[in-house]
Amino acid sequence: MSDPVPHPLLEITRARLLEFWRQPEALFWVFGFPVIMAVVLGLAFRNKPPEELPVAVLGEGSAADGLVAVLDASPVLTAKRMPEADAARALRTAKVELLVTPRNDGAAEAGTGAAAAVPAVTFHFDPQRAEARTARLAAADALERAAGRTDPVPVGEEEVHERGQRYVDFLIPGLIGLNLMSSALWGFSFALVQMRAGKLLRRFAATPMRRADFLIGLMCSRLIFLAVQVAFLLVFGWLAFHVEVHGSLLAIAVIGAIGTCAFTGIAMLAASRAKTLEGVSGITNLIMIPMWLLSGTFFSYERFPAVLQPIIKALPLTAFNDALRLVVNDGASLPSTWMQLLILALWAVLPFAAALKLFRWQ
Repeated sequence: MSDPVPHPLLEITRARLLEFWRQPEALFWVFGFPVIMAVVLGLAFRNKPPEELPVAVLGEGSAADGLVAVLDASPVLTAKRMPEADAARALRTAKVELLVTPRNDGAAEAGTGAAAAVPAVTFHFDPQRAEARTARLAAADALERAAGRTDPVPVGEEEVHERGQRYVDFLIPGLIGLNLMSSALWGFSFALVQMRAGKLLRRFAATPMRRADFLIGLMCSRLIFLAVQVAFLLVFGWLAFHVEVHGSLLAIAVIGAIGTCAFTGIAMLAASRAKTLEGVSGITNLIMIPMWLLSGTFFSYERFPAVLQPIIKALPLTAFNDALRLVVNDGASLPSTWMQLLILALWAVLPFAAALKLFRWQ
């Protein structure tokens, strides 16, 4: 009695897994490259005390020396005296955040006694820079306190150091999304075009295998990679940077599965008719680069104008990053990410349906 014939879907999935495992360069881009990016960016933006803001003081004599001493005593500022030409250039090139000049227009000096050593001043700064606005507030506070100001309302302070607020906590979920999207688009679309260029798809056309079995088998291989990729980056983030997962691992698995289906569906559509690697490379870059820039992988997409926000939030990588950060950083439940999951599901179903319609073996 002959052995039963394996289902084509299982065979395609198995073949793609073996092909991937036998390519060391693919293993590097899937696992090694995201780790290198996480290490470099994590070290560059590691959790450390903020640097003191540089301030320049114009003028000569005891008045300028007194201003430097008062400002430099602030834990937020570091002050030094500079010539006018150098100070203007330093302010223009953001080498200093604030330029302080004593006023010589007859303005009264604040306070009496020791406080009288603090003259009236003029601040020069760029209000478009957050650091400059902070330096302006810190300098005004230091000068007013040196002139004898007392707070009418006592204010206490309590420092809070919670994980989940650091840049690396923001970065790791974004790198997971970026890695899943890149490996799905590059790995899937290039493999499909290589099969077409090498006449392998023409041989598949002569078999009883349906197009749907072939494409779903390729998608299933991506889903298997998913579990390893997500787990690898989460464990690495926890070991290297103490990134904690506050939500459910099951929720992460569901988000990852739907996100992988979305990225794979887009890759299928991109490669459904492409005949050359150059052609699919251009299509893939056209799809990925806008999401690299807009979807909040390395910085918040809220920096972009409000008119672009609905478009940005409708992108699959944005929805994936938002959902994963809600679970990993905020401990949100899976139902609370329903909007992001709906967006990902639409990106999974619609491109796959279009790819199934457009796909040709030759």
